[in-house]
Amino acid sequence: MLAQKLSPTSTFNTGKDIIQLRNIVKSYPCGDETFYALKDINLDIKKNDYVAIVGPSGSGKSTLMNLLGCLDTPCSGEYLLANKAIEQLPETELAQLRNKSVGFIFQSFNLLPRATALANVMQPLVYRFIPHKQRLAMATEALERVGLKDKTQHLPNQLSGGQRQRVAIARALVTQPDILLGDEPTGNLDSQTTQEVMNLFDQLHNEGHTIVLITHEQEIADHCQRVIRLVDGEIHSDIRNH
Repeated sequence: MLAQKLSPTSTFNTGKDIIQLRNIVKSYPCGDETFYALKDINLDIKKNDYVAIVGPSGSGKSTLMNLLGCLDTPCSGEYLLANKAIEQLPETELAQLRNKSVGFIFQSFNLLPRATALANVMQPLVYRFIPHKQRLAMATEALERVGLKDKTQHLPNQLSGGQRQRVAIARALVTQPDILLGDEPTGNLDSQTTQEVMNLFDQLHNEGHTIVLITHEQEIADHCQRVIRLVDGEIHSDIRNH
């Protein structure tokens, strides 16, 4: 069961765009030719959207995820995140925006192996220079939020795969970001644990969080309200699930 609600701190009103992509192109030199990972992408994601981005290997999903998470910038086009054009920001401001606006959840969990669950969840708050006592309280609340109140002092190797992913979700939630961005967040989980994690995402969405999941699994896409399919670096379809 989920514990006390942690609400996102976004200043956006329901229905307002959090993400706006306009004519986004991402390309890489490939010998004497140019490889286009993304071609003329136009996309809006609103507050409280629950989106799956799907497509075959090589379709551009990972490239799009890196752009959405401000881990990379486009070659051309405009990306507005929280009403800020990311391609115009210096690296320091881009890092601050990334830390404030995006909560990352990875397939491989990306937990510090020698740190407790509590210390892992506290880590993003260090970069905000939040006092230790406040970091401790916020991280404890986030772990309680995902049902791990009794696992705060456990190391990652003492946790199941599902519990490690819940720690990763708590780490993403603790900064109260505008967007939760998951990169194949159930890829290393069995079917029962996948269902449990997706139920958690469902509940977070119902409470107002904006969630974007990169996945190749249809059953994960079926949980989401909106499914964007990429093919060869282009948006092939953008539909809403009933």
